[in-house]
Amino acid sequence: MKRRDFLKYSLPATAIAHTAINGIPVRTMGMESPLIQALMGMASETDHVLVLVQMNGGNDGLNMVIPIDSYSYYQAARSNVAIPQNKILSLTGTAKTGLHPFMTGIQSLYNEGKAAIIQSVGYPQPNFSHFRATDIWMSASESNQYVNSGWVGRYLDGEFPGFPNGYPNNDMPDPLGIQIGSVTSFTFQGPQVSMGMSISDPVNFYNLINGVQDPAPGTPAGFELSYIRTVARQTQQYSDIIKTAALRVSQQSTYPGNNPLADQLKIVARLVKGGLKTRIYMVNIGGFDTHSVQVNQSDTTIGAHANLLKQVSDAIKAFMDDLKFLGVQRRVLGMTFSEFGRRIKSNSSLGTDHGAAAPLILFGEYADTKVLGDNPVIPANATVNDNVPFQYDFRSVYASVLEKWFCV
Repeated sequence: MKRRDFLKYSLPATAIAHTAINGIPVRTMGMESPLIQALMGMASETDHVLVLVQMNGGNDGLNMVIPIDSYSYYQAARSNVAIPQNKILSLTGTAKTGLHPFMTGIQSLYNEGKAAIIQSVGYPQPNFSHFRATDIWMSASESNQYVNSGWVGRYLDGEFPGFPNGYPNNDMPDPLGIQIGSVTSFTFQGPQVSMGMSISDPVNFYNLINGVQDPAPGTPAGFELSYIRTVARQTQQYSDIIKTAALRVSQQSTYPGNNPLADQLKIVARLVKGGLKTRIYMVNIGGFDTHSVQVNQSDTTIGAHANLLKQVSDAIKAFMDDLKFLGVQRRVLGMTFSEFGRRIKSNSSLGTDHGAAAPLILFGEYADTKVLGDNPVIPANATVNDNVPFQYDFRSVYASVLEKWFCV
């Protein structure tokens, strides 16, 4: 897949954003070049896996990654939800930035050299609607463009042309992308068809398809029926493949209980260890639309947002520990994202309203441990209309991941 094809609806990736993932050689010449492979219609050779963690609802990035160097302005702008300075978790190598006190798992990963933070990720002319903003992030479109495919779907379509016809095959016997959950994300939508599938349980995730069918008629409806049957046959085949992979793993390390995100990531780790060649997995956790009661009135370190951040942090830490236990930690890179951040100034309901840019967390053995970018600039007298301006276009992050991790 040519990089310019991926960037069809995107801004160019910045040189700075490329440094967020290190240690991965990018082949640039000869028959091994990703560009040459794309021109020849070949999939790039990689066993790397990308795990996308969607934080639904619009995460308050200022209470997740806290600007210590401008703490007085931060506290003044959101005095009823601000995290006390003495409770902020420190990060190795920086005195300017810290984490929410419930994110000890991410703190440990960062201090161990297995996590990175990208500050103020967003895009020009941000949209504040959950539905539209989610579409923008999933399609990698401009804010005023409507694109009918997802960025992952376009990538997979370029790597595996002709899908679903001819798949599974010897070169790619496994699902191209997997969403853990009941509905496949728009992120996986290709130019013509969805390039991913959704599962909830890897052993018994789908009812087997039975029965003998009549040939599809040679009409437009018949062609659609043929496609549906192709997908049905694939589902049957992928069902067996996924069950086989899942059953290869008999032991995993401990995950936190009562944590739906941890349950999803546990499935991902099991399938990666089980041998699936699936490139991209997606998991999600909801509840981040914290317009009210984001924090406890008497203690801003606890409350609804704190509980969500703890689930995310604990789940990712357990996932990373499990990958190491299973011996596949060097194959996996993870990335968090949300459809938007929250406003700089809090509201009167102990909450925050729809905003613009927010930080992302990259995690994995190859994450280049650093806080990339400056802390958000917080006005001395913030108003309810003030947003965190973006430093990095989210599409440059996508492009950097594809280039550095998948050698696109």
